[in-house]
Amino acid sequence: YLGEDKNAWLEWDSCALMYASNAQDAIPTLIDQGDNDQFLADQLQPAVLAEAARQKAWPMTLRIQPGYDHSYYFIASFIEDHLRFHAQYLLK
Repeated sequence: YLGEDKNAWLEWDSCALMYASNAQDAIPTLIDQGDNDQFLADQLQPAVLAEAARQKAWPMTLRIQPGYDHSYYFIASFIEDHLRFHAQYLLK
């Protein structure tokens, strides 16, 4: 859905954006990922993003949640954690 030009995809690629940014300006990142997500291996690949964060010294927490998939229930289960996490930085 992003078109045929793969270079244009980079502006939406979280790893490419992380590599292109200045880690000194980074706001800590929290990611929750279900280990039963049907998109995990072929599309999401959070380990690739975690490696980019490690290489850039980007503050990131990746939490793999056992038994969760890509459903609304997954989001509802962890949304409070994310709202509290982001509020720490947005309310400064």
